[in-house]
Amino acid sequence: MHIPDGYLSPATCAVMGAAMVPVLATATKKVNDTFDKKDVPTMAIGSAFAFTIMMFNVPIPGGTTAHAVGATLLAIALGPWGASISLTIALLIQSLFFGDGGILALGANSFNMAFLAPFAGYGVYALLQKLKVGKVISSAIGAYIGINAAALATAIELGLQPVLFHAADGRALYFPYGLSQSIPAMMIAHLTVAGLVEAVITGLVVYYLMRAGEGNILYKFSYRLRGEAK
Repeated sequence: MHIPDGYLSPATCAVMGAAMVPVLATATKKVNDTFDKKDVPTMAIGSAFAFTIMMFNVPIPGGTTAHAVGATLLAIALGPWGASISLTIALLIQSLFFGDGGILALGANSFNMAFLAPFAGYGVYALLQKLKVGKVISSAIGAYIGINAAALATAIELGLQPVLFHAADGRALYFPYGLSQSIPAMMIAHLTVAGLVEAVITGLVVYYLMRAGEGNILYKFSYRLRGEAK
């Protein structure tokens, strides 16, 4: 799902980067208001976790990849704002030191995986919790929806490039495949493989922590963000 440099136009990169500025500014304020200093290392652990599982990626047609992200799991553990910061840090390290995702495309990758994925996944999780669905099932379904929301956004961003940015003769200047190709390529891989892996990982981690008696550690951060008592 990481978009390399050269696949998006500079204008697209600028717009996506600008879109992440208020997200990260709000996330920073939320975290400063709700986290204790002793909780900050937990965010670093979240970044390390996301960094690790995102490194196990599978190439898919079109030049990008399919992989788990851990966005919904981090959103449950840290709250969606905390997850956004942790995931952005992981994506920044990957782009700077490992060439996994472009530096100019960091805004787009962050928007997809550090904003859409955790917020969509956590939104579904919270909704299912209100409907009295179990935490494990809720987290797994939320994770599946979250990663596929990010994959769809990635596919749309890529597929719009030849429509919006092309030479006078119609030749694509950046990503060459339209929506009719980018959406199936991304969604088939994530609906059938990456999404299921994401759901299983998330559900198993939530189940383990609950069984290990550490459920309060998993949920205390989201309690703070919702203003609930621990």
